[in-house]
Amino acid sequence: MSKDLLLEIGTEEIPAHAMPGILSQLKENAAKAFKELRLSYTDIRTLGTPRRTALLVAGLDEKQPDVSSENRGPSVAIAFDADGNPTKAAQGFARGQKVDASALVVKDGYVYAMVHEDGKATSELLQALLPELICGLSFPNNMRWADLDFKFIRPLRWLVALYDAEIIPFEVAEVKSGRISRGHRFLSQGDFSIADAKSYEKACEEQFIIVDQEKRKAMIREQIEACAKANGGQAEITEELLEEVLYLVEYPTALCGRFEDKYLQLPPEAVITPMRDHQRYFPVKDAAGKLLPLFITVRNGGTAHLETVQHGNERVLRARLDDAQFFFDEDRKKSLEQHMDKLKTVVFQEGLGTIFDKAGRLEKLAGSISDSLAVSAQDKKDAMRAARLAKADLVTGMVCEFTELQGVMGREYALLDGETPAVAKAIYEHYMPRFAGDSQPKTTAGRIVSLADKIDNIVATFSRGLIPTGSQDPFALRRQALGMVNMLIEAEYHVSLSALVASAMDMLGMQDAAARTKMQADVADFMRLRLKNVLADANIRYDIVDAVLGNVDDIYAVYLRAQAVAKALEKDMTKSIQAFVRAGNLAKKAETEGMTEALFTVPEEKALYQAYVSTASALESLLKGQDYLGALDDLEELAAPIDAFFDAVMVMDKDEKIRKNRLGLLKAIDALVNEVADFSKIVLA
Repeated sequence: MSKDLLLEIGTEEIPAHAMPGILSQLKENAAKAFKELRLSYTDIRTLGTPRRTALLVAGLDEKQPDVSSENRGPSVAIAFDADGNPTKAAQGFARGQKVDASALVVKDGYVYAMVHEDGKATSELLQALLPELICGLSFPNNMRWADLDFKFIRPLRWLVALYDAEIIPFEVAEVKSGRISRGHRFLSQGDFSIADAKSYEKACEEQFIIVDQEKRKAMIREQIEACAKANGGQAEITEELLEEVLYLVEYPTALCGRFEDKYLQLPPEAVITPMRDHQRYFPVKDAAGKLLPLFITVRNGGTAHLETVQHGNERVLRARLDDAQFFFDEDRKKSLEQHMDKLKTVVFQEGLGTIFDKAGRLEKLAGSISDSLAVSAQDKKDAMRAARLAKADLVTGMVCEFTELQGVMGREYALLDGETPAVAKAIYEHYMPRFAGDSQPKTTAGRIVSLADKIDNIVATFSRGLIPTGSQDPFALRRQALGMVNMLIEAEYHVSLSALVASAMDMLGMQDAAARTKMQADVADFMRLRLKNVLADANIRYDIVDAVLGNVDDIYAVYLRAQAVAKALEKDMTKSIQAFVRAGNLAKKAETEGMTEALFTVPEEKALYQAYVSTASALESLLKGQDYLGALDDLEELAAPIDAFFDAVMVMDKDEKIRKNRLGLLKAIDALVNEVADFSKIVLA
């Protein structure tokens, strides 16, 4: 037999951003607990609104199954003394198994405890489990209230715990469980009773609470789209805003408001940002994607007095847009370049000058990167100009008020100043990717400025000893490094990381040789970890990833090498890999580099030398053209001569010159192979 379980945790309003994690955590913790308690169920769900987090379990067993087990203890020699009496070891084992030592059974030279455990009633187990589930939830921020020694994300106000219709009694933070829940703050009559777990959702709906978040989400989306359509437009619904609004309301009702046409003269983002990011309104556009003087908001309530609610929201937005208009007008009294002088008053980082200084570095770095990529003269000019102006909008009134618009207003002001579209676009793109999942810069100038900005941030911050450790990354350097890796791969740019770092250090005035060497190593290691993640996400085998990460100076080349090795390993390379690894192992014994052809006397070593010379010559052009698959095919031609060499030659010859010459040959071969991959890292089946 089975029953349904309901646990509802009633609180004051929980921040919307925290709700998805809380629901996921509660579901995972409950599923894990039921497994440990040997309780099966047919379905488990978590539902939530701002004021309630609910766990619904369908078909939960009424009782644990009985368990019998045969648990092995110490050996007979340890368990009994010379007189056959149980030793302390046997007694301790028996005590741990909750049986008498006399009940231990001897079998196969060991003692065993035959343990039988009667299953307990689920209703009894739930009395301890449910408060554990509540107290086991973790949050980024907690609250304390009254004089209780209890922390939770928001104060607990009520608890419902029903196993079918039976109340599961327990108490947390002086709140006792029962069947009484609370309805919608404004639409319901207040508290209401829940008859049983099955009737939970219906009972909530009767009290104007749509407790199923997926159902509530569908309602919100449908209402927003209907409002927009009724007013001749299309709502711009972002998933992030939709999810936030979802956990701000219990009973959603969408409504449409208006604002004056004059605000449409502002750049669209200057209207959308205060609307969406500050007021949680959905913008409305026409079929061509042009912003309309409309917005849609979702109230936590019904349809009564919608005109009053609409008017109130319009007043709030009008004030926001008035601010935007004021800041825009004030900003336009100067050109973007004229704003740059104020950057001299803004510190970049302690000991690293101002943002104005950084802008100067970015301009020079953009020129250096342009030269390394051999881009057109126009692209270089655009990139350097964009780099110079990239940070100017940080001191504009609009960005100071609406920080989300950094880069956006730089683009808009640049266009209004008469800068080329390429320069304006690069100013906007240089911050990309702004967050996980964001797209990469698409223009050449945008990529160059983005690379310059990110490598300057990384090297500058590292120079202060602030290398991210653990979960601490206050300057978001991991995101920026990952952005660099993805950008180089997506754009198919062959850029020397060490040259980038060297240029950045030059701009920062780093002269100490030891510090420069350490910086190169630190940045390479930092980028290596980001590249490792990217390759893993591309479904490259972990051993292949390890094999190609020795030298990450050319990040895109590493990506190509990983792809080539993965493709090559689809066929059987076992013999070739074994030959490469064998040569590499002995190559470690080489004390010097180089070899003398005249010292090769045995036919097999002569043949290997000739094979090496031929392969090295072919490989040079293949590697230059990034044909790593072709390079691997050529390297495989070395396998047979290597095997023949080892069969016929004693590498560690008594004659020092011959020994060193042979080791030098193996070292050269190993270096050649490692230009593609370190095959000692490859795991052979």
